[in-house]
Amino acid sequence: MDKVIASAGQAVADVGDCASLAVGGFGLSGVPNVLIKALHEQGTTDLSVVSNNCGAMDSGLAVLLAAGRIARVTGSYIGANKEFARQYLAGEIEVEMIPQGTLAERLRAGGAGIPAFYTPAGVGTQVADGGLPWCYDGTGGVALASPPKEVRVFDGVEYVLERGIRTDFALVRAAKGDRYGNLLFNKSSRNFNPLAAMAGRVTIAEVEELVEPGVLDPDQVHLPGIFVQRVVELSPVQAADKGIERRTVSAPPARATVSN
Repeated sequence: MDKVIASAGQAVADVGDCASLAVGGFGLSGVPNVLIKALHEQGTTDLSVVSNNCGAMDSGLAVLLAAGRIARVTGSYIGANKEFARQYLAGEIEVEMIPQGTLAERLRAGGAGIPAFYTPAGVGTQVADGGLPWCYDGTGGVALASPPKEVRVFDGVEYVLERGIRTDFALVRAAKGDRYGNLLFNKSSRNFNPLAAMAGRVTIAEVEELVEPGVLDPDQVHLPGIFVQRVVELSPVQAADKGIERRTVSAPPARATVSN
């Protein structure tokens, strides 16, 4: 029952080349940076990644991306990651872009044992009709495009069939976790982390605070330990290392003038 692994390196040691990964996080929030760094250090390559985005500000999955370790991304947001956009347009990486809500439900469905589901999102677009560029040829042409998907009518409304996602491994980050793998996520870090954890056949969680079984109130647990196979306790320095994507500072209020 004790799922704690001594180090991040040991926890990801069997993540081999060409493995598929579901990775939690959104922007800089809730990203399993320590586990990703361990993967980078061991040289794992040709990875197929399922994540909302592919890292930001040279952190998270951007570390693996910049090193040329990612072969395919299933996600919903490229954002300001210029290297991600460059590799995609240059034909160096395969990218399946899908609506964000659909991505979340595909991960959840995979973890719940649901092979596929119908959704109205994407009906009447290339998401359903096919033709989205998955891979460019490096000269502006499309080397590989998405295939059409099944569309059915329910109660007079069209829905597109989307498949659940299962991956070889999942990497997530939690604010608290116990030795049994029960996890609690803090605020916006509870984004794609629980869903990614459900989708992985082997789920590895880095936790900012490790507690003993029984400490977490069952009503506080966001993800039960049945979905988690390995837990890595972060050091205080690792737990406190949280970047800020954009700093916005407002101008000071104008000082009131007093007339005599």
